[in-house]
Amino acid sequence: MTRRALLTGITGQDGSYLAEHLLSEGYEVWGLVRGQANPRVPRVRRLLQDVRLVRGDLLDQGSLISAVEKVQPDEVYNLGAISFVPMSWEQAELTAEVTGMGVLRMLEAIRVCSGITGSRGSADGQIRFYQASSSEMFGQVRETPQTERTPFHPRSPYGVAKTYGHFLTQNYRESYGMFAVSGILFNHESPRRGAEFVTRKVSLGAARIKLGMATELRLGNLEARRDWGYAGDFVRAMHMMMTAETAEDYVIGTGRTHSVRELVEAAFGAVGLDWERYVVHDRSLHRPAEVDLLCADPKKARTQLGWEPTVSFEELVAMMVEADLRLLSDGGDPDQCSPWP
Repeated sequence: MTRRALLTGITGQDGSYLAEHLLSEGYEVWGLVRGQANPRVPRVRRLLQDVRLVRGDLLDQGSLISAVEKVQPDEVYNLGAISFVPMSWEQAELTAEVTGMGVLRMLEAIRVCSGITGSRGSADGQIRFYQASSSEMFGQVRETPQTERTPFHPRSPYGVAKTYGHFLTQNYRESYGMFAVSGILFNHESPRRGAEFVTRKVSLGAARIKLGMATELRLGNLEARRDWGYAGDFVRAMHMMMTAETAEDYVIGTGRTHSVRELVEAAFGAVGLDWERYVVHDRSLHRPAEVDLLCADPKKARTQLGWEPTVSFEELVAMMVEADLRLLSDGGDPDQCSPWP
């Protein structure tokens, strides 16, 4: 029997890669969209002939119940969020409502539609739920590398909201016996990443300067270190968690860190430029509360799920720069669309 998956955040980077992966696995894929009947987001446009859409909003409990009732999914992947960390300070309340309370609303929709009562039952035959948790929950880290047992100390409204959603997912699993899992995903990037994120800002900056379309790139903290992986690898981990025998949370990352400075060096090196001639340090771009170092320990995912990343940091950066060179050369608008590698 064909399995059916419902994805929130399908118009985002992860949603597009996950939809592709699930379709390749023979799933019937539905995407939750907020009002628009035919979204024109390039990440999704090529999927529209294969993905079905249902209306719903993470801010509206009733619409989520209606969507789940209509789709009757076997699996729900909650990828929808206000995901750009700097924006979470400017729109803290909206971030809390979408990124935090949105998790509660979707869990409640699944609980109501599944007829789960207050007593703990069996997860067999229930709708399975995946929550997109984040390494930003670790924030001011207590230990390095970070594991599933590392305490959280979020340093942004986004990180706080993700922590709330993460604990809610655990709570519904423990209270109701729901098959509910969280993937604590470290930074994962691709040519489909939004132009406001630092990795895409760097790849676009290097491409623009190479093509003579810009003369400088302004960046904030060059010394912040992150564990960067490829989004296509990370969505495979999401699916592995959802098809495992038991519901557990997993840290997903490469286990290797690189600084923003190294990211810049790799991107400009990919186009044969000396980054120090073009990059300007701008202190106004620093976060109010900085997260200096995030590094995953993915041992549990490797040993229990058999998951391994396949794309290296250097390959990822080169992939993004090459895609942006093609996009800009073809006259594309990176603020309105993302390339499709």
